Amino acid sequence: MFSGVLNYRICGKRVFDLFVSGVLLVLLLLPAIVFAAFVWLTGNGPVFFTQTRIGKNAKPFRIIKFRSMNPSVNGSVVSVSGDPRITPLGRFLRRTKIDELPGLFNVLKGEMSLVGPRPDVPGFADRLTGENREILTLRPGMTGAASLKYINEERLLAGVSNPEQYNRAILYPDKVRIELGYHRNLSFLLDLKILVYTLIGRKPDFFWMNHEFNSQEGRETTS
Repeated sequence: MFSGVLNYRICGKRVFDLFVSGVLLVLLLLPAIVFAAFVWLTGNGPVFFTQTRIGKNAKPFRIIKFRSMNPSVNGSVVSVSGDPRITPLGRFLRRTKIDELPGLFNVLKGEMSLVGPRPDVPGFADRLTGENREILTLRPGMTGAASLKYINEERLLAGVSNPEQYNRAILYPDKVRIELGYHRNLSFLLDLKILVYTLIGRKPDFFWMNHEFNSQEGRETTS
């Protein structure tokens, strides 16, 4: 069993990413062109949004998405529900995760995976220390366990007085804990489950999402 997990981690996960992202790009090419045209027609900026994110082994890369915000409006590094920067079409794209489709190119290039920790802007993952840096051995994902737990993150942040501080002090440390659990329990079956939960828009209930996991003793403890 250990050999199977190791083989998936080393090569199977990458093969799975290449196959699925390649198939999806072919199947979704026409719809993607249509959405790109709508973004261009309804906005006053470029079709694509690119930004530097921290990838595997803390190596920076440029993530690509359909633009969902007005580039002429400044704001925080975190977005909240009702954010005035988000365009009407952008709200739909973000709610349905269609804005993430161009990220399939990042997956093909080997910068991202279908499933993994969500890629952060500099100043977060690249500053992790100790065992938390284990998550940097993974390619960041288009979806992941932490992003499923906080599937309504923008709504949550809209309800606090200082969204950026709350994200740094509360949300981000919990996301790191969850992704550390994903890293230590990584398997093909787990990736499939996360993809299915993403498609149906449900939060999974993996034991390491709601409890602290003691890697030394191999058991879970309530947090």
